[in-house]
Amino acid sequence: MGSDHSSADHYFSAQPAGPEKRRPLTVVLDGESRNLTTSAGIFSPDGVDKGTAILLAEAPPPSPTGNLLDIGCGWGPVALTLALRSPEASVYAVDVNSRCVALTNDNAAALGLGNVTASRPEEVDAGLEFSTIWSNPPIRVGKEELHALLLHWLPRLAPGGTAYLVVQKNLGSDSLQRWLDAQLRGRFPAAGFRVSRESTAKSFRILKVARPD
Repeated sequence: MGSDHSSADHYFSAQPAGPEKRRPLTVVLDGESRNLTTSAGIFSPDGVDKGTAILLAEAPPPSPTGNLLDIGCGWGPVALTLALRSPEASVYAVDVNSRCVALTNDNAAALGLGNVTASRPEEVDAGLEFSTIWSNPPIRVGKEELHALLLHWLPRLAPGGTAYLVVQKNLGSDSLQRWLDAQLRGRFPAAGFRVSRESTAKSFRILKVARPD
């Protein structure tokens, strides 16, 4: 999922409209060309969108161990990159779109990445905490749904964990940063969450959410 999608297709619906037409996709992930599979009816089916590309280029290295999370996995670019960079970690990828879940699992298998598990959000063990969370969140689902999504996952950062979110400036990255900071501090004061701007690249900001050890 992501913040620079302009198609009218509701890629955030559980069952996308139209038949699933799978086709090959060759993209560069973690510095190498990868032969994967994509489909219609998902976010950015033709490659790595701009926001995700910036996230993958700019975010610091993920935790080498523990549980890592990709919120809104699409065909899998973030989850696959996390798994390639942290082969000893367990990577969880979530998406409400069942087509995305299947593609991410199949693409992980094609790359021999046995440390990736893609599923619908409700299928993730509620007790899991995550050392690293990366996301190009689905800004266009609307503020209410976006806020609920982020407040579901971000509080599950493990102590010492960090999350990086890429958000377009003109889609409200600065107001989202302020809102997240207020919400996480107010709702979870003991956790010590801090939200800051990690970097700016082109028309995007990368927001950092940190939970101290």
